[in-house]
Amino acid sequence: MSVLFDPGLQPERTELAWRRTALSVGVGSLVAMRLLPEILGDALWALGGVGGLLIAAAIWIAARARLRAVNRALTIDRTPMPGGGMLFAFALVATLIGASSVVLVGWVVLSA
Repeated sequence: MSVLFDPGLQPERTELAWRRTALSVGVGSLVAMRLLPEILGDALWALGGVGGLLIAAAIWIAARARLRAVNRALTIDRTPMPGGGMLFAFALVATLIGASSVVLVGWVVLSA
């Protein structure tokens, strides 16, 4: 008789990796909230930090939901693994943040 999945801790390790990702996004957002207004001279730039904190919270919540879904799929339902929607969403957000950073740097350089 074959076993459906390895009873190791892979889903938990994946959830911990997403948790570290959420923490790093949160810390980066807090640093941005602290430094951007001083560097750029406008408190409006702190909104980017608040947005980052919201993204970090969403990553944290989605990681917990993914862990529950994976555990349910592997142990109870015996269904195929849940899709990669969370990874796609994070890649999309990271791409948008990178693109907006390029625009911001270009704007600051051109206005100087």
